Amino acid sequence: MFKIFIVEDDKQLVTLLDEHLHKFGFDTQPVNQFDTVLEQFERYSPHLVLLDVNLPKFDGYYWCRQIRKVSTCPIIFISAREGKMDQVMALENGGDDYITKPFDYDIAVAKINSQLRRAYGEFASSESGRLIEVEGLRLDIERLTLSYQSQKIEISHTEGKILEELMRRSERVVSRDRLLEKIWDDQVFVDDNTLNVYITRVRKKLLELKIEDALLTIRGQGYRFSPNWGLHS
Repeated sequence: MFKIFIVEDDKQLVTLLDEHLHKFGFDTQPVNQFDTVLEQFERYSPHLVLLDVNLPKFDGYYWCRQIRKVSTCPIIFISAREGKMDQVMALENGGDDYITKPFDYDIAVAKINSQLRRAYGEFASSESGRLIEVEGLRLDIERLTLSYQSQKIEISHTEGKILEELMRRSERVVSRDRLLEKIWDDQVFVDDNTLNVYITRVRKKLLELKIEDALLTIRGQGYRFSPNWGLHS
């Protein structure tokens, strides 16, 4: 039985979510104290988190970052904030999807199931595949680190997803649509420039490791990760 951790301060919404999710066979646990969200998360060890943005004490972006330090489980934001930047911030801070209130509960369940399939089902990476290495460049998906030779740097959740897709398909062209589907699943609120921003950030992270020309833009097609990179002197 999949366990869903609900971090939401609207008690009526929590009750409705509980009732609906139980109908579909999920186990749920709402947060009971908003200053110990991470501790409750670690005790419950859920498969997925539903996380509001506006919360007492600290906001959802803060708690998402804390959870990402210890887990890569799917996190879906649920919020009344409809602005594009709120949704981009949710993704940048480690979220996997974003649902705007008020929402249809059947759509919410569909999004939950989609994330669970990606993380634990037919589309999930095998446990032995949590480390990817290409020509000495090592991506640790679980710990969100990227290392090369004697250097190691931390990367964001979204940067990790981009690198995972590109490195697994090293030397093959990965389309922009495939990257968007891999990263965000639901592309409705993501404009075309958002992926460009993240690709730039990934290139900067590679440059921190003195790796250049590894992430190539293939005009009109997408991107290709090439192990034949040059090194700064």
